[in-house]
Amino acid sequence: MKKSFYFVLIALGCILCSATMSDEGFVKLFNGKDWTGWYLKIRSGDSLMAEKVYAIEDGMVHVYNSEFPDSIDLFTGVNGTHGLFYADKEYSRFIFKFEYKWGKRIANDFDKWQYDAGFYYHVINDRIWPKGLEYQVRYNHLTNTNHTGDMWCNGTRFDWTCGEDKCYLPASEGGVAQERRGGEHRAKATENFHGLDGEWNQCEVIVMGNKYAIHKLNGEIVNIGTNLSVDKGKIGLQSETAEIYYRNIYIKEFDEDIPMEKFLK
Repeated sequence: MKKSFYFVLIALGCILCSATMSDEGFVKLFNGKDWTGWYLKIRSGDSLMAEKVYAIEDGMVHVYNSEFPDSIDLFTGVNGTHGLFYADKEYSRFIFKFEYKWGKRIANDFDKWQYDAGFYYHVINDRIWPKGLEYQVRYNHLTNTNHTGDMWCNGTRFDWTCGEDKCYLPASEGGVAQERRGGEHRAKATENFHGLDGEWNQCEVIVMGNKYAIHKLNGEIVNIGTNLSVDKGKIGLQSETAEIYYRNIYIKEFDEDIPMEKFLK
């Protein structure tokens, strides 16, 4: 009995140790109480509306909460509530982690971009929408298709490989290099996602200056871009076409480039 208890303690200790080691160096960017270290920006420029769009509830950011109707009309002109909450500082080499889940309310442009939001990084300017790179957060409920992890280049460029389905596929698995261009770059097709089931998705973006960017969804690598045309910039999370919750927002910075291979294991 004592021996069994002893082994349980060892196992528990290993679990706790592993969790501590995996979290080493990460800083909590959003404190769950106020907007310290961040600023809000929506297309209309209405600062009071921005504080309603990005409500803080139970330690989370709740975009389009119960103050809004189930189907949101345009408040202050075309797509007035589209925007981002931006971190105050710029970043170059980092791992950014966050979790999200979808709510039920729908908003601007939902007919075109179903359940759409995202994480912007290497932002050159902070307009709506900015020039930079985006880790797309999106679910098309009409086709039950995941788009989270798609890469968008807005006024930027990178190198990318894909398969015949035009989704990300590494060259080592037969992916073909594409012409260097901007726009949408689809993530690898996966069933490893949560749509409208009320469960949280875990997102991770690994960026090393202009060397590469890796997009992960629920622990799975779903997209990679290399030879980025920008090497640093602001970061921010979007309000776009639907109610969404964000939580557990962390970042870990690096002083020098880490070889990509370390993150591909």
